[in-house]
Amino acid sequence: MEPLIKIDLLKAASSNKPVIVDLGCGKNKRPGAIGIDKADLPGVDIIADIEDGLKFLPDGFADEIYAFQCLEHVQNFENLIYEMVRVLKKDGKAIVQVPHFANPYYYSDPTHKRFFGFYSFYYFVESKYQIGRVVPDYYFPVKIRVISQKIVFESSFLFGKILARIWQTIFNLSTFIQERYEEHFCYLFPCNSIEVVFTKAQ
Repeated sequence: MEPLIKIDLLKAASSNKPVIVDLGCGKNKRPGAIGIDKADLPGVDIIADIEDGLKFLPDGFADEIYAFQCLEHVQNFENLIYEMVRVLKKDGKAIVQVPHFANPYYYSDPTHKRFFGFYSFYYFVESKYQIGRVVPDYYFPVKIRVISQKIVFESSFLFGKILARIWQTIFNLSTFIQERYEEHFCYLFPCNSIEVVFTKAQ
């Protein structure tokens, strides 16, 4: 699928405003962002299949890249992480939200290709910058630095929303508690997602 670019990327790059990219934005693009989606929907600025990467964006282009409930639809996940790192500016950051493997609704969606755990993004982090359970860092040549990670609880029901706020407060009190949550409690109190903020490894 050849990308269809509806905006002037050179003009966006030379603007005084931060360049924000919203991957898989759908109909709900973030205000002021460059929206990228496979579907030609209102607000989408670049129609492209991110399965093929972000080759239509130059190196060091974006101050921020958002990917909310998007990466689970991508088969070639590792390549997309490489591309996100390439497109980020030196001090740019990516804000990602992906479904946790304990999410009971994850398996209902036939378009989902993968699920994520608390350590998924740490496979791209050098071992000296990891936390708790150290995972292998030699699989992927491109490295990131995780700035923050949060376990996200959501519910469509009133009582569930109250519980979600309680669980989200408790299980995000510290990294130690987050790790214990995934190890012992994630199936008792299933969360919805993991929200990760990362930047290029310096």
